Amino acid sequence: MRRGSSGINLLLGINKPVGMTSHDVVDVVRRALGERRVGHAGTLDPAAEGVMVVGVGQGTRLMGLLTADSKSYLATIRFGYETNTDDAEGDLTKSAPLSPQLRDADYARSMLRALLGEHEQVPPAYSAISVGGKRAYARARAGEEVVLEPRRVLITEAQLIAIDEEPEVRGAPESPDGSMPATLDWQCAFTVSKGTYVRAIARDLGREAGSAAHLARLCRTVSGTVTLAQCVSLEQVKELGAKGIGDVALDPARSLGLPMYHIKDSELTAVACGRSLEVDGMRRGQRVALVHESQLLGVWESVGSRLVPKVNFPHGIEGVRA
Repeated sequence: MRRGSSGINLLLGINKPVGMTSHDVVDVVRRALGERRVGHAGTLDPAAEGVMVVGVGQGTRLMGLLTADSKSYLATIRFGYETNTDDAEGDLTKSAPLSPQLRDADYARSMLRALLGEHEQVPPAYSAISVGGKRAYARARAGEEVVLEPRRVLITEAQLIAIDEEPEVRGAPESPDGSMPATLDWQCAFTVSKGTYVRAIARDLGREAGSAAHLARLCRTVSGTVTLAQCVSLEQVKELGAKGIGDVALDPARSLGLPMYHIKDSELTAVACGRSLEVDGMRRGQRVALVHESQLLGVWESVGSRLVPKVNFPHGIEGVRA
């Protein structure tokens, strides 16, 4: 076994806490499991919490295969002021009075309904998008003007949960005149396509309402097929360690969203060598999760009457459940 390799190969759903970067989470898992090969899919901002999928060992090779075309969030949109980061971490750039209509639930629902469908969205200047080989947030922090091209995004759910007219605001920035801006929160639920910035939704809602707004809180509740209920805390990962972590592993086949193809003991050698398998009843190009007992052994594709390997996992990724 290579140095820094624990022999653990699996997927984990982590409930990322507020205040940690995605890289911080990876570091904690590395130390807790004694495995250097740890990666993640779907970055979360430090101020956000919720679902973060982590691959361990050969599980890191699934990061580019996971279908996370849609993600769901619980979000707090705070009206009263904008920030340069479009969230609560940034500096105040604009404040605006709260119009009475912002307190009207019917008005809020109509504004959110108008978001449904495809839209052009300008990402936040403080984002990880590469601009001329450098991250946009790095350019913004250096005082450079960042102009990002709009992107096509899809919003399939935008619901009002509640309106909080007297939110508790800690560390709110002062207006230029030294006063504290009045604020009001919309608690919302969103389901959006990959690449959609909820921070930008908050910013644009504020402007559309003739006010100013930013994202005060964000919790990712679903990423692809993985839900918050399937996630564990970092404290649980530390407590379980390498010996017990398999008990909370995600099912890698279900996480991929692919149908399972169960291979026989007699086919194991052929699979290990990458030899194609004879199959019936599959459409051309269909991908399947090749499984044996509780392990994912590969992602294979139908070509004619045969299955051929796209990706193989020689040691198997554990956690498959019938």
